[in-house]
Amino acid sequence: MAAPIENFDNIYLDLSKENGKCRFAENGLGWKPAGGGDAFTLDQSNIGGAQWSRAAKGYEVKILQRNSGITQLDGFQQEDYERLSKIFKNWYSTNLENKEHSLRGWNWGKAEFGKAELSFNVQNRPSFEIPYSEISNTNLAGRNEIAVEFAVGDAAKANGHNGARGSKGKKATAGKDQLVEMRFYIPGTTTRKEAEGGDAGSDADQEEKNAVTLFYDTLIEKAEIGETAGDTIATFLDVLHLTPRGRFDIDMYDASFRLRGKTYDYKIQYEAIKKFMVLPKPDDLHYMLCIGLDPPLRQGQTRYPFLVMQFKQDEEVTLDLNITEEELNGKYKDKLQSHYEQPLHQVVTYIFKGLGNKKITTPAKDFVTHRNQYGIKCSIKASEGFLYCLEKAFMFVPKPATYISYEQTQSITFSRVGGAVSALSTFDITVLLKNGAGSSQFSNINREDLKALEDFFKLKGLRVKNEIDEDANLLAAALRDEVMDSSEEEVVGPKAERGSADEDEESVDDDFRAESDSDVAEEYDSNHESDGSGSDESDVDNQVDDDDEEDEEDEDAADAKEEPPKKKKKTG
Repeated sequence: MAAPIENFDNIYLDLSKENGKCRFAENGLGWKPAGGGDAFTLDQSNIGGAQWSRAAKGYEVKILQRNSGITQLDGFQQEDYERLSKIFKNWYSTNLENKEHSLRGWNWGKAEFGKAELSFNVQNRPSFEIPYSEISNTNLAGRNEIAVEFAVGDAAKANGHNGARGSKGKKATAGKDQLVEMRFYIPGTTTRKEAEGGDAGSDADQEEKNAVTLFYDTLIEKAEIGETAGDTIATFLDVLHLTPRGRFDIDMYDASFRLRGKTYDYKIQYEAIKKFMVLPKPDDLHYMLCIGLDPPLRQGQTRYPFLVMQFKQDEEVTLDLNITEEELNGKYKDKLQSHYEQPLHQVVTYIFKGLGNKKITTPAKDFVTHRNQYGIKCSIKASEGFLYCLEKAFMFVPKPATYISYEQTQSITFSRVGGAVSALSTFDITVLLKNGAGSSQFSNINREDLKALEDFFKLKGLRVKNEIDEDANLLAAALRDEVMDSSEEEVVGPKAERGSADEDEESVDDDFRAESDSDVAEEYDSNHESDGSGSDESDVDNQVDDDDEEDEEDEDAADAKEEPPKKKKKTG
């Protein structure tokens, strides 16, 4: 006699885009997409509980697995409840619990940590649940605020020890639009007993702590955030990061590396590394390691497609890797060494190259600045940084880190900012991208690097337009025209016309009368008599002086009449 089987059509597994057929049997259940594809099966021994509730496409059966996983089956009809209730009770020895959600729409309530999910309850009814398998990271965003980040697509696979964590982010790939972050405001203090809703097992569980800190610690523990399969191979402490700004500890594992800071904590798969560049800083004191990520790193609403680390050039380190001789001679043969005693930036580079199997990119040897450096000091808008010419691309660091490949470049224009004080000593580069993708401008580049840059771009086969030389040629032509125009003008006669200047020299102010000697003597001579005894003599002297002045004026007027007229300039 064949084993009994119950079938249900048009059922969606874990918010999948495509429906399928779901079958229940005594030894477990299975689901297969209607259009064909991989089937999903769940053994009867792994079913720990089940819940029935209203959902997006009808009614949903949520199965709580014994290994902390969750399976969601959506699309059932209301009349299927009695049938499913008997299946779970008779075959799987568990009750199908009817759970009603809160529909009040309140944004305040109580968060409870379950075995497999975080539940946000309003008046003792769940408003929504968040499976731990969908949480990729959490950070303290403020004094009483915590940010919970969700896994996006396949970017956060293999985030733990068990198989349930291997599907982290699986449900997030179902829709085109994805929820990537949620924030909770948690004021006050509480105890671990109240947070988890269980019985206090020790005095430590009854100790009051800041509520947001306790929520943060509990979520990290429940969602296994930061836990990685395997032991740490190498650790670098307090590494300065220019992008994003701060100091992070770097833990390197077999398949991923972790950045641990005071506020933020990230775990990044080596598969997400698309570029790895070693860039010497023009100060001859530091090296920058630039790591390109896809998908980019997120801090709230900010995305960081590049990590930029900075190391001192002369900082030495001695390091022994935490790997066995068998692994060193097998999996990591010719990739890693068991012992390093070199500058720190070289050790970090070699380990990233060995674990991530990534190519190391350095600046092109065909270009150096006038100071024999690889980095060009310049700026993007108001942000100062360094531009590097690589073999196949431009790279501007540290912020905003900008990567432009030569294949995407349509043309490069050298120009000078008009009216700027430093226009004679600096210039700008505008990189125009193909297919209307926009342009990027690098400003305030030293004029002495112009020739070397132009030669390098031509060597790479890039189209170059030098507007600086064009402006200089136009200015020189304008100056030549001005000189030629002035040389064609001829002045005829011994003396050129000076306009009103000649009249000013020969005109006499008739109204002017010099002060008499008596007035001067009266003011400055201490022996001058002020009793009026010499008044008659002074009047006679004044009369004589006036007559002499009139005679001189008549002679000047006569000389002016006898002066021959000036010759006029020839015209035409």
